[in-house]
Amino acid sequence: MGNLGELGELVKKLTEVHSPSGREQEIASVILKELEGHIDGYRIDKLGNLIVWKTGTSDKKVLLDAHMDEIGVVVTNIDDKGFLKIERVGGVSPYTIFEKRLCFGNVIGIVGIEGETAEESQNNIQKMSLEKLFVDIGAKNREEAEKLCPIGTFGTFDSYFHKQGDFMISKSMDDRIGCAIIIETLKRIKNPKNTVYGVFAIQEEVGLIGAQTAGYDINPDVAIALDVTAVGDTPKGMKRIPMALGKGVCIKVKDTMSISNRYIVDKLRNIAEKHNIQYQMEVLTFGGTDAAGYQATKAGIPSATISIPTRYIHTPNEMVCESDVEATIQLTLKYCEEGLE
Repeated sequence: MGNLGELGELVKKLTEVHSPSGREQEIASVILKELEGHIDGYRIDKLGNLIVWKTGTSDKKVLLDAHMDEIGVVVTNIDDKGFLKIERVGGVSPYTIFEKRLCFGNVIGIVGIEGETAEESQNNIQKMSLEKLFVDIGAKNREEAEKLCPIGTFGTFDSYFHKQGDFMISKSMDDRIGCAIIIETLKRIKNPKNTVYGVFAIQEEVGLIGAQTAGYDINPDVAIALDVTAVGDTPKGMKRIPMALGKGVCIKVKDTMSISNRYIVDKLRNIAEKHNIQYQMEVLTFGGTDAAGYQATKAGIPSATISIPTRYIHTPNEMVCESDVEATIQLTLKYCEEGLE
């Protein structure tokens, strides 16, 4: 991979941690270590959100959110021969994991499909479901498998980081790339006007759980979620989605779960134009982010999303462009430096 540079090294470090929804302790400790000497304080709340802050001179609070969990699977049953049955944790497609490797701690499993005849196998592949998949961990029987991967064991994609030119590829860019952006923002901002909170949220992939509780706890004046967004720049890509890699940070107008606060959107756009930060406007026709969780917290928190254009979301090979990531850092940093009115 050669010289990754500081940003590439950070993204590699974050994406290669295995921490699915509900099991975020490992990634939280990596993030906290990375922020040593760059924050004024931190706490880990009752649910496991990592909340850090850099104190400003005013009484206003800006919250930056990135969820630190990733999609995965969990073992639901084990047959007599030692093969595992699994359930999704977040948006995992059976087509994505078929014949792939999954990581269950120190155990690697291969995903196969049932079929007593070639015809049955072909039919199961065409109409694939988790009911028809199994995971082979090389166990001889149920007893051996239970020692390696008992029911309730969580797994993630067995994937690794790779940098190719300006592109960075890995599992869990969703949303470790957002975590990297908040880390870099907190490292680079010197004297914030407002207190800047970084929330590294739990369980976004299963229902925006961490955002709702963190928002209630902090009660900020504004909340900005940093998350990935889909693109339409591949062959015959989605016609209604103009976002593309290499064209800058995305300022979200809406998705199916929230409409970004118009004043935050306008300010972000003005900052991008003032500082010559390459940006693109985003209207996503599906999906959602933690911004929806903050909007509906307490009496309501003005919220928006800043997105990183990403290919192949919810696969082992999520792809981002380093220049887009840097543009996202710059926009986030300038927003925090300018402060609230």
